[in-house]
Amino acid sequence: MADEVTVSIDPHVHSEGSYDGHEPVELLLEQASEIGLDGIVVTDHDRIDESLRAAELAADYGLVGIPGVEVSTAAGHLLAIGVEERPEPHRSFAETVTEVRDLGGAAVVPHPFQRTRHGVRKRRLTDCDAVEVYNSWVFTGYQNRRAKRFARNRDYPGVAASDAHSAMFLGRAYTDLTVPAADSKATLDGNDVVRALRAGSASIHGRRQPLVRSARHYLAGAGRKAGWAVRRHTPTLR
Repeated sequence: MADEVTVSIDPHVHSEGSYDGHEPVELLLEQASEIGLDGIVVTDHDRIDESLRAAELAADYGLVGIPGVEVSTAAGHLLAIGVEERPEPHRSFAETVTEVRDLGGAAVVPHPFQRTRHGVRKRRLTDCDAVEVYNSWVFTGYQNRRAKRFARNRDYPGVAASDAHSAMFLGRAYTDLTVPAADSKATLDGNDVVRALRAGSASIHGRRQPLVRSARHYLAGAGRKAGWAVRRHTPTLR
């Protein structure tokens, strides 16, 4: 008779498929296996090819294969977990959430309210499947506490993630998900993870990045945003 199984997942990881990622999915999968995770979701920015490849290779490393992508919406970033197609970027937040669900995925809001990291603002976060309440890259603990309080007050499931951009930081935050009616971890797939996320059967674990690295990441994000704003408003020379 099937019982329940608990899996440890890092649901927000970047590979070299992201403009800000550094390492191949093979290295990320190897690291995940070595540190005792049961799966990762490679969520590159608006690109899904490497995530699909990671999900396909996951079983070779004893991991659950879960594809995904970090989508740029008009309101901010959104994790589409468990999808095999990339939702169309730059659409409204509500439209993107609907498309993620239509594709069989879970819509998870990463680093909410953090404007320098394209987090969805509070007034625009009206519906989702889960909220990232612990991100190991936050500059201080305030934003994590704020996200956790928001998720609790709105009855959204909370998840924790490393938001790692290199293998050495993978798993610094992760989420335990309980999957009911499962025989073993080996029988699970991405659909099981999506259902567990939506059901809210999660417990979070993690620790923040060292302050000096967090500060560097924060400043780099602010610099990228400032550079983008300058380019956007600079007339093109002909």
